[in-house]
Amino acid sequence: MHILVLLMGLMTAASAQTPAPENGPAQGSAKPIKMVVLGDSLSAGYGLPAAAAFPVRLQKALETKGIKVSMTNAGVSGDTASGGRERLDWSVADGTDAVIVELGANDALRGIDPAVTRAALSDIITKLQARKIAVLLCGMLAPPNYGSEYAAKFNAIYPDLSKSLGVPLYPFFLDGVAADAKLNQADGMHPTAEGVDIVVKNMLPTVEAFLGALSGQRS
Repeated sequence: MHILVLLMGLMTAASAQTPAPENGPAQGSAKPIKMVVLGDSLSAGYGLPAAAAFPVRLQKALETKGIKVSMTNAGVSGDTASGGRERLDWSVADGTDAVIVELGANDALRGIDPAVTRAALSDIITKLQARKIAVLLCGMLAPPNYGSEYAAKFNAIYPDLSKSLGVPLYPFFLDGVAADAKLNQADGMHPTAEGVDIVVKNMLPTVEAFLGALSGQRS
């Protein structure tokens, strides 16, 4: 099942972006921000050279902006939200400042009960918050083949958690890349290196705002 093709009709739902604060993170800070990307194959860099994976490309984009980040790629191919919760403690080391949570695509592909996905993501966020680690949540959209009722329940998970737990949201991780054959590998599900760069470009303002808020809290 090619999730990217199935998501074509849902792209409009992800067009609204979370407003970004005008102030960005402090430039040229001597101490890098320790960041972890907790995700699945979409962020792990499945089918790509290590240097083309999302966390690596994001770090380079931030460095171009003068923002120093020590990045850890904690993406595991095939992982679900529940799987991410189970490995959270050892995937996110002590001393981490911020985590980008990119999980849920495999839950949607497998038709996992949205209540299970919601509970797992909620646990991940609250556990990180208890450790005083800032969280940026990346949204995902369900393929329509499970029906509109399933899609509505699944798609609501991310904005609901963002609001109830007070974390910033990037509405759809694959925005601008999903359903574009030129930007995806032959399996139709995983971005090419060019696709990853587009994900990074589209997401960069949200990440800058996220890190800017974090810098403000730490100053």
